[in-house]
Amino acid sequence: MKDPFIKIENLTFAYTDEENGRNEVLKNLNLEIERGSLVAILGHNGSGKSTLAKLLNLILIPQSGKITIDGLDITSPDLTEEQLFENRRNIGMVFQNPDNQLVATIVEEDIAFGPENLGIEPKEIRKRVDDALATVGMTEFARHSPHQLSGGQKQRIAIAGIIAMMPKCIIFDESTAMLDPKGRREVMDTIIRLNREFGITILHITHYMNEAAQCDRVVVINEGEIELDGKPKDVFTHVEQLQKIGLDVPQTAELLYELNCAGIKNNGKPLPLGRLSVDECANEIMSLMESL
Repeated sequence: MKDPFIKIENLTFAYTDEENGRNEVLKNLNLEIERGSLVAILGHNGSGKSTLAKLLNLILIPQSGKITIDGLDITSPDLTEEQLFENRRNIGMVFQNPDNQLVATIVEEDIAFGPENLGIEPKEIRKRVDDALATVGMTEFARHSPHQLSGGQKQRIAIAGIIAMMPKCIIFDESTAMLDPKGRREVMDTIIRLNREFGITILHITHYMNEAAQCDRVVVINEGEIELDGKPKDVFTHVEQLQKIGLDVPQTAELLYELNCAGIKNNGKPLPLGRLSVDECANEIMSLMESL
């Protein structure tokens, strides 16, 4: 990999409780995330994907293995408080429920909360708040109460609060799970813009396959290990393998897969499952109809 922003080596983590004993969630995981990339992390509930996110921000501490972020070994026993603080500043997190990240009664005050805690001077905070609001398309709501906004708007405000801290990487931990389709589109459009226009490295943990299909790369975690890793058009051709571990595929890939299962072919060839966008799928079906 050309320039890994995140490098994970032999990472292991287990939860322990009196009732169930040791539950190993991640097992000698190895993964590299390229700087400036947009990567979807998929997996069924309990697969370890959210645990991975918390390890990257040292909310949790691994039992063994090494995590290097932007050249810093964050698992080193010699990590200083200053380095820990810098890592948490560089790795922003947006969680599932935006209400859990909203702390003020006015939108712009909520966005200013993070930079204020970083000790940024007021003039710079004002600029960061304005820029963050513009980035997520919420400038007109600066003086509104966050709790009067829709779910999608609240999540965009939560994202703006992270942007104002100017992280190098943002982890979205199922941030669209509680939103309606309109809210999910709003947040996904914001995620793509942050990556494409600002070069922020993004890890998008999601259960929505159509969102994953819009990313540069898809990593599938199953039982604490990497099951699949590659471009969306390659990963989502493994329909049966994904279904076996409890995951879906984008509707376009599922449609083409079902047509293949029905024995329908285009000029004697199976339909390619990597046509993930609606337009690509429609063109493939048009080509099929013309060949009949």
